[in-house]
Amino acid sequence: MASMDSPNSPPNCSSFAIRETTHHKKMASLDPSNSPPNHSFALRDATAQCFLRSLSTKEASFNGFHCSPPRYSTPSLHTSPLSSPLRTFNPNPSNHTINLDASYKCLSSVLKKDGQILSIAISNGIIYTGSDTNLIRIWKLPEFSECGVLKTKASTVVALAVSHERVFAAYGDTKIRVWRRTWDGALKHIKLATIPRISGYVRSYISSKDKMTRHMGPITSLAINISDNILYSASVDKTVKVWRISDLKCIENIPAHSEPINAIVVADDGILYTASDDATIRVWRRNFCRGEWPHSLMVTLPAKCSPVKTLTLTADGGVLYGGCTDGYVHYWLKGWASGQLQYGGALQGHTHAVMCLASVSNYVISGSADSSSRVWSREHDGQHVCLAVLVGHRGPIRCVTAFLGHAGEEVEDGCTICTGSLDGVLKVWRVSRTKRGSGGFVKNDYFELD
Repeated sequence: MASMDSPNSPPNCSSFAIRETTHHKKMASLDPSNSPPNHSFALRDATAQCFLRSLSTKEASFNGFHCSPPRYSTPSLHTSPLSSPLRTFNPNPSNHTINLDASYKCLSSVLKKDGQILSIAISNGIIYTGSDTNLIRIWKLPEFSECGVLKTKASTVVALAVSHERVFAAYGDTKIRVWRRTWDGALKHIKLATIPRISGYVRSYISSKDKMTRHMGPITSLAINISDNILYSASVDKTVKVWRISDLKCIENIPAHSEPINAIVVADDGILYTASDDATIRVWRRNFCRGEWPHSLMVTLPAKCSPVKTLTLTADGGVLYGGCTDGYVHYWLKGWASGQLQYGGALQGHTHAVMCLASVSNYVISGSADSSSRVWSREHDGQHVCLAVLVGHRGPIRCVTAFLGHAGEEVEDGCTICTGSLDGVLKVWRVSRTKRGSGGFVKNDYFELD
């Protein structure tokens, strides 16, 4: 059991000295100079490092990155709903005439001696962050105060998922730790298990069936199917494993792709999406009458010949977003009648690989190896507008999450965003917007590190 005030917890480090600056900028039209390079990155890094999705792109070390001024490439690259990302883009800036005022500011900037921040998850007003140490830090909203840590012998928390008061954390040793969260007077976490279980692993190894019960390479992503009470884990070993949460047993092994799998996400209707270095997104349906192989492939979506590093879904499952190494965020629209996915277009603006995505309400947030995060608004006509470019990290942004409201209230149109970077800094941002009849200035308040 992880105590909230454990004597093994590391001391709190003093936060940065911060200096607030204010900038006024106007939302600009599409600028072709902001387009990222179209080439795909090489994907042959050592397996031991593949769990850091940024490393598989062979990007330069984050020490070589520098923060550049925000560039507002507000329109999306919109094409016909039936077009393929393999075809040439035909952006038409004249279609994007929405006048918006948006403001954003950094609410908090925290540095701990945990090294790179690799994963983040949010549930019931609690945020969990994982790093390349053996600690998972716990933060309470809305004040964003640290309220505990989860500590294990293993290090490198590469993925997190939380559901039904259970916390799942994937580590660099290819294993998943599970905690149960309780609220008896104070927030507590009770360690339940490590999967695959040691005894089961020994038996499967002796019987040469360890490929079924454990990943042969680092885990990259976790997802939970709430309705079926199952956990999915994806790995650089090109497989997805299905775990029954009730007894934490592996019930299926899916050889999903020909290259390492970087991300998985599951919709409320049980549809599973997997993204891979093979430059595709695959869509899977679970059929209960298919015996030992209940998951069947429905369709394969190409992503412009660029490896797909991250995925996110809208809350209703109507739009699927995929972030790629070429800096684009492609998206697909789900037909309400047919249920089929049609290519909708791509969002541009990042100059390096898109490493993480998050979606809340009509907002989509992207984090990139260019050390910036972009906040997009999906309008009623299906167009996307870039509301803000969040600049302040000094390294690639590895994980992001978002929620509505500010300080526990939902009184204004906007969202609160948490970004974790390989520079070891965790930042909290507030983005707000208002519609006006004519063009106006955008007030951007953010904190810069001294």
